[in-house]
Amino acid sequence: MNAPTPKAPDTNATADHKVSNFLRQIIENDLDKGTYATRRWAGSPGDATHHAAGQPDPAKIRTRFPPEPNGYLHVGHAKSICINFGLAKEYGGVCHLRFDDTNPEKEDTEYVNSIIDAVKWLGFDWAQLGQAAGSAAPYQASDYFDFMYRAAEALIEAGYAYVDEQSAEDMRANRGDFGKPGVDSPFRSRTVTENLTRFREMRDGKLDDGAAVLRAKIDMASPNINLRDPAIYRIRRATHHHTGDTWCIYPMYTFAHPIEDALEQITHSICTLEFEDQRPFYDWLMERLCECKLLAAPSPKQYEFARLNLTYVITSKRKLAQLVNESKVSGWDDPRMPTIVGLRRRGYTPESLRLFADRIGVTKSDSWIDYSTLEGCLREDLENKAHRGMAVLDPVKLVLTNWAEAFGSDGHTEACSQPALPHSAIAEGQTPPADRTFLIGKEVWIEREDFEEVPPKGYKRLFPGNVVRLKGGYVIECTGCARDAAGNVTEVHAKVIPGTKSGTPGADSVKAKAAITWVSVADGVQAEVRLYDRLFAEAHPDAGGKDFLQSLNPDSLKVVTAYVEPSLAGAQPDQKFQFERFGYFVADRLDHVAGAKPVFNRVTGLKDSWGK
Repeated sequence: MNAPTPKAPDTNATADHKVSNFLRQIIENDLDKGTYATRRWAGSPGDATHHAAGQPDPAKIRTRFPPEPNGYLHVGHAKSICINFGLAKEYGGVCHLRFDDTNPEKEDTEYVNSIIDAVKWLGFDWAQLGQAAGSAAPYQASDYFDFMYRAAEALIEAGYAYVDEQSAEDMRANRGDFGKPGVDSPFRSRTVTENLTRFREMRDGKLDDGAAVLRAKIDMASPNINLRDPAIYRIRRATHHHTGDTWCIYPMYTFAHPIEDALEQITHSICTLEFEDQRPFYDWLMERLCECKLLAAPSPKQYEFARLNLTYVITSKRKLAQLVNESKVSGWDDPRMPTIVGLRRRGYTPESLRLFADRIGVTKSDSWIDYSTLEGCLREDLENKAHRGMAVLDPVKLVLTNWAEAFGSDGHTEACSQPALPHSAIAEGQTPPADRTFLIGKEVWIEREDFEEVPPKGYKRLFPGNVVRLKGGYVIECTGCARDAAGNVTEVHAKVIPGTKSGTPGADSVKAKAAITWVSVADGVQAEVRLYDRLFAEAHPDAGGKDFLQSLNPDSLKVVTAYVEPSLAGAQPDQKFQFERFGYFVADRLDHVAGAKPVFNRVTGLKDSWGK
C-alpha cells in the first residue's frame, strides 16, 4: 500500500489567525447552548457531592492533556498540548495537566519531570483561573484510585460488573471477533455478593496476578468489540512510583480515563482517533456512574482528531525506545529524535512548534504532513530573531600575499563590522542590535569549495585572476594556490586591493561578482559543529511493516571542526544564529561552553534541501 501524499498545510494559519475547525465549532455550539453552564467547581477534583458544595465553575470549558509517564513526549504530543491548552485559553477555560499513571510497571518520575518541563517550555500553564502562573501541581490519576475502587464496587452492586476467573486464553477466545459474537463467561452470572467478595479478595492480595479480572457487564454480542464486557481492573503486584505498594490491583486505562475526566469536571475530552472505538464505553461508564449518583451530569464528552503523521519521522514510543536502547542515537534528547527534548536540543523554539500546530490544523481524517512544513515554521520564527554570523565549516587558509606591502606589516589587522540582523528584520521603532565586529589580517579561513583552480562554467568565486569580496572586508584578486605532495590544495593565494573595504568611500571602486564568507585567523575561534540531518532517509520509514532501522540515514550526523567569528564563540547555550549561507544553528544547550568550548548544532538549512 502506498503511503498517503503529504498534506499541503493551510499557510494562512498563524498564532493570530485562528482557522475554524470541528473542535472550535463543537465548543462554540456548547457555549451557545449553555451545555455546561450549570457545572460547579469545588476548587479541586472530586465526586458529585464534592463539586455540589462548590461555586459555579469560573472556567467556561475544561480540557486536559493526560500523558502516561512511561516515556518522553514527542512532536505528536506537542500538537496535542497546543490543541488542548490553546483551546482552553481561547475560550476562557482551563487545561489540566494530568498524569495517567495507572500502569506502575512502565512509569517513572524521570518521565513525570520531563513532561512537566516540556509543557512549560512550550509556553503553557495549568493553573486554575485566579491562581498565579506556575503555582499549580499537575493532577495524577493515582490520586483517584480510592474513588475508582469505589466506582467499581458501585458497578458491581448495580449489576454492571463481575469478577471473571477465566484464563487469558479462554477470555480472548470467548470474546469473538468482527464476524462472530462473543460467548458469555461462566462467571458472568455470579451474584452481587459473590462478586463483591471476590473483588475485595483481589484488592487484599488473596489472588495471584492474572487469576482474575473485574469486567464491565455490557453486551457480549455487541458489534463494537470494545463493549464485549471489557476488563476494568486487573491484579498487578508492582510498586507504583507515587502510591508505592498500597495497591495490588490497578484500573485499566479505558475505565480510569473517563473517571479522571469526570472528577476534574472536564467538558471536552480531546484525544486522537485510535480512541474513537472506545467512546461508546466512555459514554456508557459516565451514564452508569451518574445513575449511581457518584457523578453529576452533564458528563464530559470525548472528541477525536487525527494524530500527527510526519514524514521522515517515527513517533512510536516502542520504536523510539529501540533507537535509544540500541544506541542508534545518543539518547532521548539526541537532536535527531522527534522527542520534545530532542527538538529543543536541535534548536527548535516553542514559538515554531506552536506555529506548526496552528498551521497544520485539526481534522478527523488521517493525512501526512511533510517534514519541510515543520522546518519552514522554524525558519519563519528565526528569520527575524537569529543574529547572523560567519562560520567556515570546511576550512582552507587564504593568504593575502601583498598584505605587508599594502598595510606596512604582516601583523597588521583591521576591524570590520556587519549588522547582527539585516535591516529588513528590524521592526519599525525597534532598536537595532549592536553590529558584530571582527578582524581581518593577512590570513583568513575560507570554505574549500570557494576556490577552483579550473572553474566550471558560471563559477564566480575564487579562481586565478578573478576578483571577489570578502564579505564585510576587502575586495581581493585570486592569484593561485599551494598544494601538497598528493595534489591537495593547502593554501589559496590572493592580493588585497587597498581602499575597497566595506563601508568606506572606496568600497564600490572595484566591482566584484561575488562575496564570500570568511573568518580571520587573527580572531577566529575553533568550534565543533554538528551537522544534523533527518534521521531517516525515507519519508515513511516503517511503511508496510518493514524494518524501520533499514531506513536510517547514514548521513544524519557529521561532525566537523570549523572556525567561527568571535561573536559566535561568545554565544550562550541554546542561543540561535544564522550562519550566513549555511542555515540556522544553535549553541548546544549541554555541551557548549561560552568562550571555552564552542559546540553548535545545525537546526535546518536556509531552504528545504529534500524538496523534489
